[in-house]
Amino acid sequence: MSHFLLKFIHLAAAACFIGGVFFEVMILSHAARQLPPAPREQLSKALGQRARRVMHWVVLSLYGAGLGLAWQYREVLRDPFASSFGTLLALKIGLALSILGHFIGVVYLMRSGRMTPARSRWIHLSVLAQMLAILFLAKAMFYLSW
Repeated sequence: MSHFLLKFIHLAAAACFIGGVFFEVMILSHAARQLPPAPREQLSKALGQRARRVMHWVVLSLYGAGLGLAWQYREVLRDPFASSFGTLLALKIGLALSILGHFIGVVYLMRSGRMTPARSRWIHLSVLAQMLAILFLAKAMFYLSW
């Protein structure tokens, strides 16, 4: 697969993922508080079901294309601290793996019945902050050097 196609898939999936988390953290969570409990639970259930169907494919596309892109930089990643680009790319990959860990943790918490609103909020805020850091690093890799 060409570098251009991998990058397009990666960026499109990242936009969907970041947009979804941003919408949930900054808009939906605040708007849902204004609803009575029964409609709020209906909305939460309906959105959760739809998000699980869509986000699995988005995450698969995001990480699959990301892996393909990282493979093209495997020489740089052999010694990531030899260059600023390699260091920033390694940090970006580390954050991406942390987000994947959060995603797996959410699945575990949901299946075990241990997900709480407070945990969900903390996880969403953590993922959003890490995604913003990844966006910064994605550009910094090409503009910062030391």
